[in-house]
Amino acid sequence: MITRELALALRDSGLVWHPESGDRFQLDLPSNVEAEAEADVFTVSDMTIDTLPTPTGAILAFNGTTEWALDSVAIADAVWLPREDQLRELLRGAFRSLRRLDDAFEVVVDLGGEERPFEHPDAAEAYGLALLALIGRSR
Repeated sequence: MITRELALALRDSGLVWHPESGDRFQLDLPSNVEAEAEADVFTVSDMTIDTLPTPTGAILAFNGTTEWALDSVAIADAVWLPREDQLRELLRGAFRSLRRLDDAFEVVVDLGGEERPFEHPDAAEAYGLALLALIGRSR
């Protein structure tokens, strides 16, 4: 799983999340809410957390979560934590390879005709760094 910091950087770079069952996320709430609430990782699931359209935008509805005094949260108040396969899919045609190094994973992507490697001990994080660079290049 990618770090919250990388997930925030991807969101801030313009990555748009369309929640689907199985997606993981954390809350990104105003500073007056306990920081502990933001540390929890939630999973979109038809039984516990649904995505519901509203006139003002989609919300994540917490169905029957008794430990929360929270019924729903706007998508804008959530930070998507994409999985490795989702990050690879988002790279699309720019993705060239994933390689295991001695102490890291290397993801190679094509950025404007130049192949660039991105290394990290976690493969998902390497994919995320490559995606961040790809989004930055397209802006």
